[in-house]
Amino acid sequence: MLRPVTPSPPVGFYPYDVIRPSASPALMRERLLAYYTAWKSAFVRPGCTAGTLRVHSPDAAYPAIAEGQGYGLVIAASMAPLDGRARELFDGILGFVLEHPSHLDPDLMAAELDARCAARDGGDSATDGDLDIAYALLLADRAWGSAGRHDYRALAVRRIAAIKRSTVNRDSGLMLLGDWSTEGTRLHATSRTSDWNPLYFRAFQAATGDPAWAEITRAHRAAISGLQREHSPRTGLLPDFVRGDGPEPVTGRVLETAHDGDYGYNACRTPWRLGLDALLTGDAVTTAAARRMTAWFRSVTGDDPGRIGSGYALSGARYDADPDNAFWAPLAVSAMTDPAAQPWLDALWERLAAARVDPGHYFGDTLQLQVMIIVSGNYPRPD
Repeated sequence: MLRPVTPSPPVGFYPYDVIRPSASPALMRERLLAYYTAWKSAFVRPGCTAGTLRVHSPDAAYPAIAEGQGYGLVIAASMAPLDGRARELFDGILGFVLEHPSHLDPDLMAAELDARCAARDGGDSATDGDLDIAYALLLADRAWGSAGRHDYRALAVRRIAAIKRSTVNRDSGLMLLGDWSTEGTRLHATSRTSDWNPLYFRAFQAATGDPAWAEITRAHRAAISGLQREHSPRTGLLPDFVRGDGPEPVTGRVLETAHDGDYGYNACRTPWRLGLDALLTGDAVTTAAARRMTAWFRSVTGDDPGRIGSGYALSGARYDADPDNAFWAPLAVSAMTDPAAQPWLDALWERLAAARVDPGHYFGDTLQLQVMIIVSGNYPRPD
């Protein structure tokens, strides 16, 4: 059961949002809380040690992955003003994270765990999970302070240092795939665009005082602009994976599928990641990127989210027509950056509000919950 904290925070009013859904704040909060409650019931499971919790991922390669734990921590910290038991959820998942370090850099998390919580496929890290874990720890410090069971800020600073040490390409400044894609390995020059999160990099610099994060932020902003300018000037779509200092979209299967160089199940997160940075910082690059994607999706769907498919070439050619909230939900965040997109945002919110959690669909439903937190105005504001 939820134990609401009173008074509830004001809804909306991010520093740089230009539109918000037309639905009332009370209705949006009601739908958010209902979806959050259903999400916890479907995907939060006991860990393998008493007192720990894990986010269950039935549609991933393994039932517990670092990505899911990072998402769970961000969700719990974000919901602190609305759920008096959010800290219990956060600490339970955090305990699970800390029990499962990467065997290469123990300050990062092992990316994939089986049903018995044993590390699989090498026991090394995946960058996306650790980015969210580190940022969630900063949110937790803001929500609850760091004087309790865990020193959230100290844990965040330690993980941020490990991310820089083990998962940043020293030549390009872009994120590596994990602590395993080191110099000399086949995929060292490959980066996943859904890990390009300037909001986090700015927060990491503020938390640590390390000026290297300013250069890392600059490298990712330049890569975003360059890719859209050179490879998707009409659509603004980013590829799942890129290679090189340029960088360039990869060709064919590099890590996951033959569509690794297309807008697929990794890059579908970029309207959310870049849109959130735009909403909270007003950055010109991420705002322009979010608006470009918004304008293109509006043009090809006629403001109907039901026409969004689940995979596109950077040219805009759709190769998978099946609907999936992993693709349409993130577009609600980027829509909030565009003053012309009110009909589109309202259509997306109506679809979000009507959706129900599917216990077999961890990925899309977990993305949708994070989008609903943002679009309803309940994401933590910057300091």
